[in-house]
Amino acid sequence: MEQDDSALTDDHVPGEHRDGQQSIRSYLLGFGLAVVLTLASFWAAQTGLVYAPAVPILLAALAVGQMGVHLVFFLHISSGPEDTNNILALAFGVFVVGLIVFGSMLIMAQLNANMMPPDQLMQM
Repeated sequence: MEQDDSALTDDHVPGEHRDGQQSIRSYLLGFGLAVVLTLASFWAAQTGLVYAPAVPILLAALAVGQMGVHLVFFLHISSGPEDTNNILALAFGVFVVGLIVFGSMLIMAQLNANMMPPDQLMQM
């Protein structure tokens, strides 16, 4: 009894393509999902159907989905063993951006302590 290995080797992630037709199909699917998520974000921000305090949470969830679509379909980031360097580079980039944002927020929070009070500033 011989096992057919073609079903085992035919496994690929959505962003990975093998020929031109699958490449175009993958890009069009990614573009369609990105457009749908963008329109859903505008709809959520402008409609009154969504509970007002939940709008930022919904927009954040749609933004995370949008980032996922872009990472998989356009940047071709997957969890395969050949994409380890890409994932590490992405993680390092996220770390650097987070460090810059956190450091900027920390500096801006501490600037108030070094500022002259407004009444003394007006007397100068």
